[in-house]
Amino acid sequence: MDEPEQCVVRSWFDHDMAEPEVIPVAGGTACIMSARCPRAASANEDAAAVISCPLGSAVLVVADGLGGNAAGEHAARSAVESLCQAVQERAEADTLLRSQIITGFERANQAVRELGSGAATTLAVVEISAGIVRPYHAGDSMIMVLGGRGKLKWQAVLHSPVGYGVEAGLIDEDEALHHEHRHLVSNVVGTADMHIAIGPPRRLAPQDTVLLGSDGLFDNLYPAQIVEICRDRQLSRAAQQLAREARDQMRQPAPGYPCKPDDLTFIAFRLT
Repeated sequence: MDEPEQCVVRSWFDHDMAEPEVIPVAGGTACIMSARCPRAASANEDAAAVISCPLGSAVLVVADGLGGNAAGEHAARSAVESLCQAVQERAEADTLLRSQIITGFERANQAVRELGSGAATTLAVVEISAGIVRPYHAGDSMIMVLGGRGKLKWQAVLHSPVGYGVEAGLIDEDEALHHEHRHLVSNVVGTADMHIAIGPPRRLAPQDTVLLGSDGLFDNLYPAQIVEICRDRQLSRAAQQLAREARDQMRQPAPGYPCKPDDLTFIAFRLT
């Protein structure tokens, strides 16, 4: 009997990358960027992973630790490691990838709570299989699906008072970036009442871009800027521009534009 095909995990913890890394996965290309806040010497409290799974599927993961200093870093790392381990077990157990992702969230929540530091983390996950994507998240790390012609096809509802206000039409997306309560998060991994939002499955068109990331990206660029940058036909070039413009805005904010210096982590994916 043949040995079951194994998952391959690539992870990024406390990285300070100068530019995005490009890797082939799931019949497409993923560009990963993770760097610490340009105004801080502390550890990068974000974490990320790309899991290549059997039959050409994949799981993309981004976590943004809360709690400050090492606490947030450890929370993000524990959550990502727990989720990766659950997904890796899928090949041996022959279970649905969706089931293992949900199990991974639950294990991540338990692992972060057991740290005993009071820290927590967001967790954004995208499942890719046969050209179909499905998002999962807890917290205010964003997931978007962007069309090649400049259309925002789908985005997650952020688990925050401001995010819910945007979804209800009480706050527009530009106003949200300047809102005094934009730092508040309503649902995170590491709490007794953590819950998982599961988005609808979507078939990707050839030039669609899947983008998930921490608020270091989405608190420093307007949605229209992100959409316009991701129209670039070369994904690696778009990822480089996203990273450059977000970090430039953190260092020297342009008048009238949002600015929130923070760790910056994102994964952009596109079919090839």
